Amino acid sequence: MTIKDLQPKLIWEIFDEITAVPRPSKREEKIIEYLLAFAAKHSLEAQRDQIGNVVIRKGATAGYESLPTIILQSHMDMVCEKNSDTVHNFDTDPIRTKIVDGWVKAEGTTLGADCGIGMAAALAVLIDPTIEHGAIEALFTVDEETGLTGAFNLGEGMLTGKYLINLDSEDEGEIFIGCAGGVDTLARFDYTTESLEGGYELYRINVSGLKGGHSGDDIDKGLGNANKILAAFLYDAQRYGIRLGMFDGGNLRNAIPREAYAVVAVPEQTALLFETALATYISAVKSLYAPTEPNLKITVGQAALQPVIDEDTQSSLLSALVGLPNGVLAFSQTMKGLVETSTNLASVKFVDDKIVVTTSQRSSVERAKRDAMHSIEAVLTLAGAEVEHSDGYPGWTPDPSSALLGWTVESYKRLFGTEPKVRAIHAGLECGLFLEKYPHLEMVSFGPTLRGVHSPDERLEIATVDKFWALLLDVLKSCK
Repeated sequence: MTIKDLQPKLIWEIFDEITAVPRPSKREEKIIEYLLAFAAKHSLEAQRDQIGNVVIRKGATAGYESLPTIILQSHMDMVCEKNSDTVHNFDTDPIRTKIVDGWVKAEGTTLGADCGIGMAAALAVLIDPTIEHGAIEALFTVDEETGLTGAFNLGEGMLTGKYLINLDSEDEGEIFIGCAGGVDTLARFDYTTESLEGGYELYRINVSGLKGGHSGDDIDKGLGNANKILAAFLYDAQRYGIRLGMFDGGNLRNAIPREAYAVVAVPEQTALLFETALATYISAVKSLYAPTEPNLKITVGQAALQPVIDEDTQSSLLSALVGLPNGVLAFSQTMKGLVETSTNLASVKFVDDKIVVTTSQRSSVERAKRDAMHSIEAVLTLAGAEVEHSDGYPGWTPDPSSALLGWTVESYKRLFGTEPKVRAIHAGLECGLFLEKYPHLEMVSFGPTLRGVHSPDERLEIATVDKFWALLLDVLKSCK
């Protein structure tokens, strides 16, 4: 069985087509071409704005002309993460899918169900003649994952509807009516290098096997951060006279880093002490993360001799990496269980002649978001780094009185005989930015169940796609 054999058949067939189209963030040309060709093939009106967002429109089905226009919104790009031993080119290769124990997964890469399954649902609505609905505007935005560029630059006149259903949520049975805002903070360390003479042992230390995941939705799950795990040992190991040649960890600002490695030179006279300390640290960390990260690995291998960074920068960098807060900073006082504010030490990279540290802060409270940003800035500034912030993006304030929310809740109760959870999400959605351009919008967000998003463990629960699809169709025909 392949995913094209699953039910509802139309949505799975379209999702299968989408997995064959490369669509990395900021390189969405091929998926844009796919969407425009899809519209042309089915004689649908399509519009593309200057940044690359696409809207496809369809009129109401007979007898439903009086229903309001509904906007179905999803983003067309995907997070491109793969395991280190997986050969895959995200610019050219299709995603290889498989079915495992009731879930759809990919072979060693992210699946792209975030937000490919939302795209597939919107496209299926547009071409299924049996679906009853008012006028539909299906909006597909670019670059949601690495900057919300599409939502920031949404063209004038792209939307006419008052009600928007965001199809980018990851928990069936939950309807989202609010989200966190966010901002990225980047630090650049200048450094010089020097060559070491003999008398040193060279080591490469690898942290791997972590689950990773979404830096918003998964930040409260007690997962390990590869950068923090590696930095904590290296900071303490400076007592043995280590010299740092390389530190590389994480990739994307919105993913909890799964892997990191460092190359260090250790004086021969302290090498045995270093190895003993490392063995003790590995045992302690694996025990610490045993409940949440059972596959955590810290391995040690030989490394080739290479230049090392100057001692002052080494001390400043490791102090900053250890000193930076990471994880949940505060829980909401108004919505039980909701993470209010968090930060993620996303990546550490040697880029040209700089060491670049990237962090991402989120909060549903604007003042708390700025306080977290300033906390990160202060640590990095004290460490001597040059610091800058992204423009950031706003949160989406919940509106419990929304008519669209009422329709959606009633549809869910009627279909499944139970009350859905209505809540906000700590992840960032594009909805806050849409409100800035279209302040009249009423919005909800729902979707099937996804897990391991933004990591190669990303998986989509098959049974929940049918429920997601049924809810979407019922809302479309009952929003009176």
